[in-house]
Amino acid sequence: MTDSWPVIAAILGLLLIIGVGVWLASSWGGSRGRHASPRRPARSTFRQTEDDVPPPKKRVAVILNPTKFADVEAAHALVRETVLAHDGWDEPIISETTLEDPGFGQARAALADGVDLVCAIGGDGTVRSVAHVLTGTSTPMGLIPAGTGNLMSRNLGLPLDVASGLDVALTGRNRHIDVGWVTMDPDVEQSSTEELDPDHDGPTEPDVGADDTSGSDPAPNQHAFLVMAGLGLDASIMHSTTEEAKARIGWAAYVATGARNLLGARFATRLRIDGGDPIAHTARTIVVGNCGRLTGGITLMPDAEVDDGILDVVAITPKGIVGWAGVAVHVLAKRGQNHPKLDRYRCQSILVSLDAPQMVEIDGDVIGEARRVRFEVRPKALIVRTSGSAAADDLGRYV
Repeated sequence: MTDSWPVIAAILGLLLIIGVGVWLASSWGGSRGRHASPRRPARSTFRQTEDDVPPPKKRVAVILNPTKFADVEAAHALVRETVLAHDGWDEPIISETTLEDPGFGQARAALADGVDLVCAIGGDGTVRSVAHVLTGTSTPMGLIPAGTGNLMSRNLGLPLDVASGLDVALTGRNRHIDVGWVTMDPDVEQSSTEELDPDHDGPTEPDVGADDTSGSDPAPNQHAFLVMAGLGLDASIMHSTTEEAKARIGWAAYVATGARNLLGARFATRLRIDGGDPIAHTARTIVVGNCGRLTGGITLMPDAEVDDGILDVVAITPKGIVGWAGVAVHVLAKRGQNHPKLDRYRCQSILVSLDAPQMVEIDGDVIGEARRVRFEVRPKALIVRTSGSAAADDLGRYV
């Protein structure tokens, strides 16, 4: 036992030394004078945190049709002033459409730049060209009216002046809408082996070509439309109405042209609705709508909605002045759907086969003649900016 005392003593001595050291250290730290240096702050104090870094500004590409403005420079200045008046937006990227490129190439370039928003300022043709490229992407589109018809803007209840339209595009909310898609037979004589497949009843995936920044139409036989497409009298009116007349009397120019072409010949056609059996018609015009409101507040398709995933079709079949008068009174008086000379269908796709070539128009632009045309819907394939406060879960790229 006595042999263990030295060990015990050594242990006790060591504990005593450790205790004294701890006491001295704590006393020294707690009794620093007023001249002692403060403790060094945590390293993060010297660095800017993520919360302190301002978010990057958003970019908008504005595609402007210069033919719609008497003073193009003033239009550029208005766009720039309006955009920069909104917090969080950087200098806008402004480009102009040309006769050779109505908006395809400019829209592709905007996507390549990674902008947050693309706005089209012009008529229905400019809007349609830009929408063709943006369809199926996550980039929202602003519709800024500056033309004669502006039918899509009217159907969406958007402002009809540039500054207010830009305000909505920059501060509004996202809305997913349907896009109509037209595929024309490449050979109006139908002698080609590339004819439209009559048994096809699913949506055709468009060749949007967003990676190509050239001005060429990404698929010459495929065309997007937002409002309405048609063939027969409908397209003949669009083809015959001059730019001078539209500039002089506005949408009434279409009415005047229609009156002159009213009594033209009807044509034989066969309709296949959603891949079903052919339905024979003798029609004066066939209209396929994504939305139903026409210029002047006329509603041709009362049930049409821009986001219902459905196309509304009207085959108009009157003969003579009396027949047309009955149709006009029915539509203008808003007497509902039923009329013996208005055959209506609702579908996701319709294949129209004709005995003779007919002009085809989309959103007011004639795109050629064809004997076989397929109209399809791409449900909620385009994001547009509409009026209303933006909710956090509605903003998509804006969050």
